[in-house]
Amino acid sequence: MNNKTTSRRWGRTLAIAFGVLALAGLVWWVYQPRPLVVEVAEVSSGRFEQVIEEDGRLRLKNRYVITAPTQAELQRPLLKVGDAVKAGDVVAVLQPVSPQMIDARTRDVLSQRVGTANAARQAASAQVQRLQTALAQADLEAQRAAKLAQDNFISASARDQALLAQQAARQAVNAGRAELAAADFMLAEARAALTRSEPSASGRTAGLWSLKSPVDGQVLKLHLDSAAPVNVGQPLVELGDLGALEAVIDVLSGEVGAIGAGAAVSLSTGGKAPPLTGRVERIEPVAFTKVSALGIEEQRVNVIVNLDAGAATLNLGDGFRVDARITIQAQDNALLAPSAALVRDGSGWRVFVVDGGRARVRAVTVKDRNADQAWIEDGLQAGETVLLYPGSMIEDGQAVKARK
Repeated sequence: MNNKTTSRRWGRTLAIAFGVLALAGLVWWVYQPRPLVVEVAEVSSGRFEQVIEEDGRLRLKNRYVITAPTQAELQRPLLKVGDAVKAGDVVAVLQPVSPQMIDARTRDVLSQRVGTANAARQAASAQVQRLQTALAQADLEAQRAAKLAQDNFISASARDQALLAQQAARQAVNAGRAELAAADFMLAEARAALTRSEPSASGRTAGLWSLKSPVDGQVLKLHLDSAAPVNVGQPLVELGDLGALEAVIDVLSGEVGAIGAGAAVSLSTGGKAPPLTGRVERIEPVAFTKVSALGIEEQRVNVIVNLDAGAATLNLGDGFRVDARITIQAQDNALLAPSAALVRDGSGWRVFVVDGGRARVRAVTVKDRNADQAWIEDGLQAGETVLLYPGSMIEDGQAVKARK
């Protein structure tokens, strides 16, 4: 009996001991520190670029605006926006406007002016005939005086006077002919005024003016799409070559100083189209005020980008929106880490490196950084893993686990 009782006691003791150990193991498993699930990225070697990202638009390098050279009536255009034209093709047809209607009194006045001009012309013609008669007489007198002077019947001075009279008569005839020409012009002007005041039987003025394209290109805009009266200098048609485009990017005036002529530019037009490439051609020296989406007034400067030869501008046109990336600095074979891994440490930077399942603090030297990547000069090596977006819960030696 004693042996059985002792065995039972030992059994209960062992069972209690095992239960206590199991309970302690369960408590330890429940309350032990768990690894934090974090996002990580790998440090790599590649090309570092410092860029300025802004939006802009495409525009034609050369735009041609066809305007009305005179007051006329535009015929209904046959062209449509987007139609291709060749140099010399007719792009607009004008018909001179019909003269204005006048009253009977004004017509009588114009008729009297024609009569006055005609009478003046007849008087000038008669004056020319009279002067020509005087010139003929002076010619005879000069011939006679020359012969008499040769035979010593008159003096040399008398002969000279006859020659001078002949020259004066010839100049008088020239003056009379000039007056006759002036009278002809006055008569023609008076008749033209009377003619312009009287419309033709059809009520329209004959003679059409054809305006031609100066270059090969496409129709960009029709200022008038139907027949209508136009004034001098009024725009009619805009033409341009869509194969010669450039980009205009408006950049903050505080950032434009970092952009140099010839800087590489990548232009995204959206969709699945490959980006266009180009170079900064020039920076305009004048800033303008633009209101941002947040309602803030900003001073901006236009940067003109010349597209590279062979850039695929098919299906692109004037005024199309583009997203631009202007490269202001680039370095190949740079050690790159995500900018999201950086944590400010006073005036320097530090990162958390994953080593053996734990986060280890490491100071790094950052040479430059952009929105996505940091150019690490010292403190990391390619292939190491760093934590992204480390929060206040991460401490040196903290157990971590990468998010899958």
